[in-house]
Amino acid sequence: MGPRGRPANAFSDSGQTVIVALDRGMRVLEYIASSNGASLSDLARATGIPVASMHRILATLKASDMVEFSDTLQKWFIGTQAFRIGNAYLNRSNIVEAARPIMRELSEQTGETCNLAVENSGDVVFLCQVESDNPIRVFFRTGTRGFMHASGIGKTLMAHLSPAQVDGIVRTKGLPSFTPKTIVDIHAFRKELDLIRERGWALDNEERFVGMRCVAAPVFNSFGEAVAGVSVSGLALRLPDDAIDRIGELVKEAAQRVTDTFTGRISE
Repeated sequence: MGPRGRPANAFSDSGQTVIVALDRGMRVLEYIASSNGASLSDLARATGIPVASMHRILATLKASDMVEFSDTLQKWFIGTQAFRIGNAYLNRSNIVEAARPIMRELSEQTGETCNLAVENSGDVVFLCQVESDNPIRVFFRTGTRGFMHASGIGKTLMAHLSPAQVDGIVRTKGLPSFTPKTIVDIHAFRKELDLIRERGWALDNEERFVGMRCVAAPVFNSFGEAVAGVSVSGLALRLPDDAIDRIGELVKEAAQRVTDTFTGRISE
């Protein structure tokens, strides 16, 4: 048995776990993506999938906007949702590339560890980290997940979501308490998000770990959506109240530079 009780070959290439319908759908998407539009007969011939089955596959993909049909050309094309999903990997790769040199500078400026994270399924997920030379520092492995309401980056991202999206995350994940300073009241949390949005950066004030603070600011894509966050984290003793505003502005400036690099914009 593998980890968590899975069979050792659960994710092997043996083909035993392939879902036939999903595999067919992926083959259809791949063919449409590689062609300049494809007719029903083209798809059936190229994939070997019977026309009746192809009808059902295309109807399913169309319902999710993965493919679109042109009445004029009588052909199927890749849909907007497939484009967004494909762009997610490209965006994530580009954002790490754009952020790392700026994160190194921010770490040198503050003497603290710098992080880059995104939201995924209502969690904050860490993509990369530039560690400081301090002997006591916060460390997150790539892929580490955490609660958004008790995270500087999580809060700065939630501050730029719609009220409905925020309510959805809170409804699913809750507002569990980790320290005496964790914000667990929804009304107080909404006020916190308003403050973050107004000043442009968030503070995790020992809300996840006692003795640790984190200051974070959002990174935006070309549509003005907050897609990631940059943060500085360290011991509360090294991030005292009289330094927080200055560090907040440094993090905000760094996040703006990542945004400009990521989107190819030139700051005014």
